[in-house]
Amino acid sequence: MPEPQILKTGLVIGESPRWHEDRLWFSNWGAQEVIALDLDGTSEVVTRVPTTIPFSIDWLPDGRLLVVSGPERLLLRREPDGSLVTHADITGLSDYSWNEIVVDGRGNAYVNGAGFDLMAGGEVRPGIVAVLAPDGSARQVADGVEFPNGMAVTPDNSTLIVAESYGRRLTAFDIGADAGLSNRRVWANLGDGVPDGICIDAEGAVWYGDVPNRRCQRVREGGEVLQTIPLDRGGFACMLGGADGRTLFMLAAEWNGPANMFDGPPTGQVLTARAPAPGAGWP
Repeated sequence: MPEPQILKTGLVIGESPRWHEDRLWFSNWGAQEVIALDLDGTSEVVTRVPTTIPFSIDWLPDGRLLVVSGPERLLLRREPDGSLVTHADITGLSDYSWNEIVVDGRGNAYVNGAGFDLMAGGEVRPGIVAVLAPDGSARQVADGVEFPNGMAVTPDNSTLIVAESYGRRLTAFDIGADAGLSNRRVWANLGDGVPDGICIDAEGAVWYGDVPNRRCQRVREGGEVLQTIPLDRGGFACMLGGADGRTLFMLAAEWNGPANMFDGPPTGQVLTARAPAPGAGWP
């Protein structure tokens, strides 16, 4: 792999990157911003989110932006006038903050969250995955997930892959006609890998960001490592995009633990590298 190139600096902690309408969109934790970034490095703050962290983004099939307001346990929706309104109240599904989101090709919005309060140093407990269906119904569809993080759906809408950060693995579920999850299985054991944000490529491999190991890594089902990109700070997430889908965007920042994550000057960056295969599936 070529050396990654820096596209943008000055972020606090970038998370939840998505390639959408020819720009990279992502959450800027610590600044309460959703940013859209052009390939020439020009950026725009698209909206400001009235929450702390975590918050993540994806889109409904009709093109409206969804924002997971994690601590408030709400799904927000960006209206055409730019305002944020409550799309769904999912407080009844968990007592703890929600984390990541992915909307599949049928409009099902999967969200996940840890089963404890990370920011307060709570006792570690497994987390869950829930789904908000297009009809507005919300329910839990998986539990026992060891700190669920990034999620991705295969191009045929048949499989959801979840990063289990504390489990050091990628876990797959079959997606049913009713958006339910079944046939849970280990998609890839990652050894010392600690997966955060993930994306799928057209060869069926998964890229994942790794904060403690300071890298982004590409693996195939079963766990074989195909490519590794070393970073000089924590790798929070990966996303494929660009004109041909082969630009790998990597969000990286220094990580000093929950209590000190915003200490010091901003260290967040967006880096790019050419990838061997274009992006596929969702996000």
